[in-house]
Amino acid sequence: MCEEAEFSQPAKTQWYDRKNYVFVEFCVEDSKDVSVKIEKFRLIFSCKTADNTDLYNNIELYSKVDPNDSRHKRSDRSITLFMRKVEGKRAWPRLTKDKSKFAWLVVDFDNWRDWFNDDEQMIDMEHYANMLKDLKDAEKPPTMDDLDFETTVISCTPAELTTTFNGKDETLKGFNVILEDTLLFPEGGGQPDDRGFINDTPVLRVTRRGAEAVHFVQSPLEPLSKVQLKIDWERRFDHMQQHSGQHLLSALAESMFGFQTTSWEMGRQRSSIELDTTSMSSEQVEALEKATNEKIREHIPVNVRVISVDDPEMQQIESQDLPDDHAGPIRIIDIVGIDANMCCGTHVSNLSHLQVIKLLGTEKGKKKKTNLFFLVGNRVLKYAEKSLTVEKALTSLLKNGPAQHVEAVERLQKSAKLLQKNNQNLLRDLALLTAKTFKNDANKGKLFILHRKEGDNEFMNIIANEISTEVVLLFLTVGDEKGAGLFLLVGQVNAVEALGPKVAEILDGKGAGKQGRYQGRASKMSNRRKVEALLQRYVQMLDTKEE
Repeated sequence: MCEEAEFSQPAKTQWYDRKNYVFVEFCVEDSKDVSVKIEKFRLIFSCKTADNTDLYNNIELYSKVDPNDSRHKRSDRSITLFMRKVEGKRAWPRLTKDKSKFAWLVVDFDNWRDWFNDDEQMIDMEHYANMLKDLKDAEKPPTMDDLDFETTVISCTPAELTTTFNGKDETLKGFNVILEDTLLFPEGGGQPDDRGFINDTPVLRVTRRGAEAVHFVQSPLEPLSKVQLKIDWERRFDHMQQHSGQHLLSALAESMFGFQTTSWEMGRQRSSIELDTTSMSSEQVEALEKATNEKIREHIPVNVRVISVDDPEMQQIESQDLPDDHAGPIRIIDIVGIDANMCCGTHVSNLSHLQVIKLLGTEKGKKKKTNLFFLVGNRVLKYAEKSLTVEKALTSLLKNGPAQHVEAVERLQKSAKLLQKNNQNLLRDLALLTAKTFKNDANKGKLFILHRKEGDNEFMNIIANEISTEVVLLFLTVGDEKGAGLFLLVGQVNAVEALGPKVAEILDGKGAGKQGRYQGRASKMSNRRKVEALLQRYVQMLDTKEE
């Protein structure tokens, strides 16, 4: 690669050579009217200095690039370029120092990283991933679907991962893998971890251990081997939208109402921020939603900067304390003109990538605080799609339009309450009639057994109160015969204490007893006939003793 320049403006520059791309990042302080043109074999740059001096530079590229799939982005202090190689998977040679040439482009050779040399460490992937995001147009979300990233396995050790599946904890056996570089974000800062693949092996968890990212997989990988790394981009971009949306919401909630954010949580379906206020009115929620969406429409850049721990700027950054095992520089997420905050998470490069923010409402939080729930971007679209599906179903069921749904449901609720009240009255009358019929039966025995699908606790207790003194044992059950239900065992104290736990065990349920009553819930009402047989044997045993 050679360099030619008519004017000079020295700038410390970083080059990143990947298999299919070349990235260039250089500083252009105190400049204006910046113009970058990427051609097939060269890069043309021009700008004006603070004193209106015109600068022009022409860099001949080593090999052909695709101008249609190349772009650049200007931030406050730098230019970042993304150039797609026409001949992919071919390394460009390392730059060679040539002190005889004086050009505005001053290369920092210690920052050169290529994919071809084994003895060179690869670039910091967190920086690399954010660079990818920053290079995309503000009007459309970024994509990393065609990203071809190769790295080296540093270590692979046996490990276990405990996960929850269908409400039950499950322990998976596998391996903890540490890579030389990674695209995958480890969980932290309120953001869940990424998912992806190492070669064809799924990465099930990524955690942080000091400055290292630990990848859990279920197949071993050979240390020092080269591997391909792929990211679940849909999951990553969703996390970027929610996290950047949280930064925007928190910043505006504080500037508009003085509500500071004390914590936040990114859920699978919705996210929330905890605000240091006892309440938030519906008018404030509406105003905050309107303000955040206005900022999204303004296409405000979101910049990522890195500063040292002892940088004076740290005194001006609103942030929580660093973790005890933090190592290296500090990463600042800067929503230009709105918020600058220390953060380790992944973010969009422009607020327009958030698409839209929807606030779902608030609820009381802990310690006199308020939780505000929200959706960002694609989650809003999915929420709208789901709501539309429900609306169509209700329209079909209620036989009216969406505007009349609430009125129709209110009428149904009133009708259901009236039916429920009438049903309870009928059950009471039926319970009294059942008890009266039994007491008037001249051939009634010492055991009374009854099952009624539509009954409830009150139904069973009315019968028990009316005839418990007439029998030795009374066993009542209500509920679906093939499902779960309720049971009640009433009788002599000694008999109930002995038989109650056995009844609960047979019905696969739980119960409690006191003063001749044992009642509870049954999981398998179909086993009630086994209980009836048990009680019949008990009563027969008593009859035998009396004889």
